Amino acid sequence: MDRPHRHTIFLEEARVLALQAFPAQQFVLRLEAPQCAARAQPGSFVHLQCAADIPMRRPLSIRRCDPAAGWIEVLFKIVGPGLRALSAAKAGDRISTLGPIGQGFVPDPGRPMALLLGGGVGMPPLEFLAMRLAADTATTWRPVAFFGSEVPFPFKAGRGALPLHGLDHRLDACQPDLEALGVPSRLASLAGFDGCYPGYVTALAGDWLAALHDDDHDRVALYACGPHPMLRAVAGLARDFDLPAQLCLEEFMACGVGGCAGCAVPVQTDAGPAMKRVCVDGPVFEARAVYPELFGQNS
Repeated sequence: MDRPHRHTIFLEEARVLALQAFPAQQFVLRLEAPQCAARAQPGSFVHLQCAADIPMRRPLSIRRCDPAAGWIEVLFKIVGPGLRALSAAKAGDRISTLGPIGQGFVPDPGRPMALLLGGGVGMPPLEFLAMRLAADTATTWRPVAFFGSEVPFPFKAGRGALPLHGLDHRLDACQPDLEALGVPSRLASLAGFDGCYPGYVTALAGDWLAALHDDDHDRVALYACGPHPMLRAVAGLARDFDLPAQLCLEEFMACGVGGCAGCAVPVQTDAGPAMKRVCVDGPVFEARAVYPELFGQNS
């Protein structure tokens, strides 16, 4: 994919359309940002100024967007004064928004069984990707989404009716919006939530992968976003099941457009180890590049 540049990243005074609160200080914010909405891709993010007296912007992954209506949605959890200020936004407020930024997921049509794994505030890019795949009529995608959280999920869980081979049918908590689009989903948590798989989302994924028919194996690719321990576990699944995996990294960042290099991370390239900026070189990277040591590569 081409790198973002000045003609694809837009500075907009986005208008707040809605702010919905969920348990554990989680919020879903809908913004009218037509230029961003027209170009957003799953895995891209926006850099928001949370308040006039807080100059440092906050990067938030895009959860959903409607290019025709000109809006985007983001999910955030209060961490620090910036996001606390953002949680006080009201409908009609204006928020300085920079985006869409970053290299998103690149789904492989040769592997239509896209296994989407999201953890915590890393769920949004995978929700977005699931919706895009469900709407793509050019390829017969068969996405499956697994989400994990140790706090209540930022949506009202439903009961999954779409079958998933190899999983306990009693563990049927799902993301209902994806279920309505024909995307099977299941939820995982160690917090004892009703209907959830009692473990990490990567363990749930491992159970599903282990139960796959042999002729389906070569049709699967992994896509994930979440905390680093989770992404490392996803890379381990990719190694153990010999599958390609794309990881969307979450990092603190300052400028968000590649100028400061404050979000640089070490990755393995064809030319050897290198530092790459999560904001514009990523946030999506191949699992082999992020965790080369798991694949027997030099780091």
